[in-house]
Amino acid sequence: MPTRRFTFFEVFQRNSDGSLTPRRVINLNGVTFGPGVAFGAGVSFGGIDLFKYLNHDIAGDEENGILVIKGFYERQIA
Repeated sequence: MPTRRFTFFEVFQRNSDGSLTPRRVINLNGVTFGPGVAFGAGVSFGGIDLFKYLNHDIAGDEENGILVIKGFYERQIA
């Protein structure tokens, strides 16, 4: 299956306290986590602070029900 492109908020939700929570099980640089995990800015998963990518799209592959994040795209504003 080819790598798909997701908007950031298709994969993560922003909580009322400003934290983020995955909408599904994801894997980022070998770290797997999913719904129920809330985190704030400055927290790294697999060496990545996801808050730095809030305005980016996500490149990902589906593997056994897990979204494996492969990278981030700069969002193009038309």
